[in-house]
Amino acid sequence: MAGGNAIRGSRVGAGPMGEAERGEVAARVFVSYYCANGHETRPSFAQEAGLLLPELWDCPRCGLPAGQDHENPPTAPKVEPYKTHLAYVKERRSDTDGAQILDEALESLRGRGLIR
Repeated sequence: MAGGNAIRGSRVGAGPMGEAERGEVAARVFVSYYCANGHETRPSFAQEAGLLLPELWDCPRCGLPAGQDHENPPTAPKVEPYKTHLAYVKERRSDTDGAQILDEALESLRGRGLIR
């Protein structure tokens, strides 16, 4: 039997009074956020946070950003495709530049007698 003396269904910090010994819960306000797919999310915030509410919230269903305006939800961010190191090099250099650099490197190696 694993767990030793633990009582099933209990958690650390749970005493005979339960939540009452932790103090009063702060007043909450629920704010609706809407994503481009029409999902509504209603996270709760402390009422004291009133003016510090986030402008955008991530939709837990689809991951798109959600805003408070139901009629005009924020658009999905543009996702750039993954680029390899070679793709970045090809952006900086043309094929003729690459061939010239390769020829210079090969001549340097031939001059040192490392290749024929």
